[in-house]
Amino acid sequence: MTQQKIYLVGAGMAGWEGFSTRALEIISQAEVMVGHQRHLDIFPDFSGKKMVLGDLSDLLDFLQKTDKLVVVLASGDPTFFGISRFLLRNLSKERIEIFANVTSMQYAFSRIKEPWDDAIFVSVHGRGMHAAVDKIIAAEKACVLTDKVNTPAAIARELIARGAEGYEAWLCEDLGLTTEKFTRSDVRGLLELKASDLNILILIRTYEPNLVQYPLIGIDDDEFQTFKKLITKQEVRAVTLSKLQLQDDLVMWDIGAGSCSVSIEASNLMPNGRIFAVERNPQSVGFIHENLKKFCTRNVKLVEALAPDGLDELPDPDRVFIGGAGGHLEEIIDAIDKRLRPDGLIVLNAVTLDTLAKAVEFLEDHGYTVEATCVNISKTRRLTEYKMFEAQNPVYIITAGKGKGLE
Repeated sequence: MTQQKIYLVGAGMAGWEGFSTRALEIISQAEVMVGHQRHLDIFPDFSGKKMVLGDLSDLLDFLQKTDKLVVVLASGDPTFFGISRFLLRNLSKERIEIFANVTSMQYAFSRIKEPWDDAIFVSVHGRGMHAAVDKIIAAEKACVLTDKVNTPAAIARELIARGAEGYEAWLCEDLGLTTEKFTRSDVRGLLELKASDLNILILIRTYEPNLVQYPLIGIDDDEFQTFKKLITKQEVRAVTLSKLQLQDDLVMWDIGAGSCSVSIEASNLMPNGRIFAVERNPQSVGFIHENLKKFCTRNVKLVEALAPDGLDELPDPDRVFIGGAGGHLEEIIDAIDKRLRPDGLIVLNAVTLDTLAKAVEFLEDHGYTVEATCVNISKTRRLTEYKMFEAQNPVYIITAGKGKGLE
């Protein structure tokens, strides 16, 4: 049986006049037209057979067996979050010819009069939301294809939970239809909007005017709100972040987060990562909220718990920093050991020899290769007309891993 080509044709925003002359010629010759009902309705006088697009496995079975000339109608550019990925993966590329059209995303940006060449495009349509939000919070401008479950309000709730509210939001509904609507809002405003099932969400980053004053790494200690000056000091923080060997898309736990200074600077270094700051002290929790807001931190989520409580619901970590254990160090290490991903690292800061000895013992008992670094910091202070060095207490930075990194 000779199989004819399958023509994958993108429908634009304006109906039949949005198709090219060649695309309309192919459609007029087709024996079978496949598409969602709204696309099939564009061609009421089509003389062939119409098939409403349903289960993709049924469509594939039909296309593999048919010898008829088939046109599959899709939205916009079928190669952009469209059906082409499925068809090209399961059928011969030589059998498929594609006619792209203007995407709904392009159309939406033109209608709100916003350039889109610097935007990222993500889809949560039939997909999980967390990976998409990871990309959103690392971007300056994002355009999101939603669905009935992962709605604009659901995305807003996830952004708020991660402290990423600094966006202007555009809810673009029913594009190309008579009910077309564009609503400008902020992230919290999306919670109050009931969106049409056919919608696109555009998020554009807004900035606090003073954000440029803060470096990616090396923020002064005095910039952080903290409880009783309990903070990982600037120089120690820098070494700690180095030992964590951060990469852009990792999951990190910050246990005993204190002021959240380590998480905040880690966030700057891994904008596509996910960071969970675990802290129970009420005063510290209040300061963490202030610090996350001050530094516009987008991918740090506060977990109000005394570890190891609160860890069960978190995704498995690639990196764990223990800044404070609250007397539960062994239980915390035991909980981490069950969840840490292969080649993951644990970094722990200790200020007493007792904690150093216990940490090394516990980690080695769990099969980790352990390296301890003693950091001695002295900083100048003015004494009359002279300057002298004033020593700070030494800090022991313990790095532990089961992978090849420490062998």
